[in-house]
Amino acid sequence: MQLTAIGIIRFSLLVIMMQGAMVAQDAADSSKAVKMQIFGQFWARYNESNPATMQQGVAVGNTFDIGIRRARVQALCTVNDRTTLFLHYGFNNMNTNFQSSGNRKIQGFFHDVFAEYRVSDDNALKLGAGLAFVNGLSRFSQPAVIAMPTADIPVFGQATVEQIDIFGRKLSLTARGQIGPIDYRIALSDPFPITTNGNAQQPLGSAANFAQVGHELQRQAYVIYQFMDHEPHQLPNMAGTYYGKRHVFNIGAGFMHQPRAMWRTLGADTLFEDMLLMAVESMYDAPIDGNGTTLSAYAGLFRNDYGRNYLRYNGIMNPGTANQTGLDSTQVRPLTAFGPSFGNAFPMFGTGTVFYAHLGVYFPNVVAGAGLMPYVSTSQATFDRLDGRTTDVYNLGCSLLLDGLRSRLTLDIQNRPTYGISTTESPFGELVEGARRTQVVMQYQVVW
Repeated sequence: MQLTAIGIIRFSLLVIMMQGAMVAQDAADSSKAVKMQIFGQFWARYNESNPATMQQGVAVGNTFDIGIRRARVQALCTVNDRTTLFLHYGFNNMNTNFQSSGNRKIQGFFHDVFAEYRVSDDNALKLGAGLAFVNGLSRFSQPAVIAMPTADIPVFGQATVEQIDIFGRKLSLTARGQIGPIDYRIALSDPFPITTNGNAQQPLGSAANFAQVGHELQRQAYVIYQFMDHEPHQLPNMAGTYYGKRHVFNIGAGFMHQPRAMWRTLGADTLFEDMLLMAVESMYDAPIDGNGTTLSAYAGLFRNDYGRNYLRYNGIMNPGTANQTGLDSTQVRPLTAFGPSFGNAFPMFGTGTVFYAHLGVYFPNVVAGAGLMPYVSTSQATFDRLDGRTTDVYNLGCSLLLDGLRSRLTLDIQNRPTYGISTTESPFGELVEGARRTQVVMQYQVVW
């Protein structure tokens, strides 16, 4: 549309608040509109450091930090009644330890640049392309991060995050839709090389890692059967709760498969292995009385095969910066071959089985008109590389919804295991469990 006087008059910006979003609509063509949403999540955190943690060159037993977990701007552009364009820009995980080539000025980037065309008259088939958050495996592989019953998402569900994707997004051709009670999504993805993720690459060894040579496309699919209400279908992102606005009960299953995605040594040879990740899950999120009290429950079982003995630590917005070196033989040495194990990190991704569940209850209008949602969650992971030990992580928390999702305050307490290598019994070292550690986070979420 030309920026003429007539064009300006025709494109009248009807700015209104609609479910926390700003909407601009073409008065001459109601099918043309832009819906914008801006949000931020802010953390204040106390963390008991993993053993042998250092922060800026000093050994620390605990830390306190202030950070920005996420800051995002989203725009959904409705081009006509069948075509949409979704743009999503922002950054993640900014605290005083963040560094990008020694530069504290964190860089924002596009998370999503995704166009979609609705082929059918209803939502039976939509075809899309771009940097897309249309994934297989699980609903938490494509989460709507502001609509969770817990303070944060179960990050392990974004199974290749920042390894061969951009915060869970990949360049993809997609198909998704709803046919009766079936909601499905399929993606053919072109993953990024592990060598461009900005981190030092793991050396080739006897345990599998993402291959640094070769390139294969990735296949993904996810299907859910909806026993009650249909979930929204405008965007691919999937919520963890609707706070009583819907009656949702789903059973879902999904997978991700990429040939020759991993490599390892086998004697003097290099062996390539497929990555195959599978999950089954169920979610219930619905009012349980006439006052709007809502039960939100989820359980999922994940069987992940990243290749022989793959394991990766991850610490969300890690407050540590390094592991101590030169520890004497009486001290348990941290595991250092599987990514940063200092700070608040724990084994999050690996070949093995993961069970994750959460349970929350939303009580509307209980504190001066604000809603309250206490919750508990746990992940129980059995990774091959840890010799069958259970990596059990527990979260307990409560959200105060001052203005629904638009203004939400959450207190979250997490307890996690630690692991290390002890040489007291064997000079070759043996894997042992260390002391458990606790993290306390206060998060404030603002959505416009």
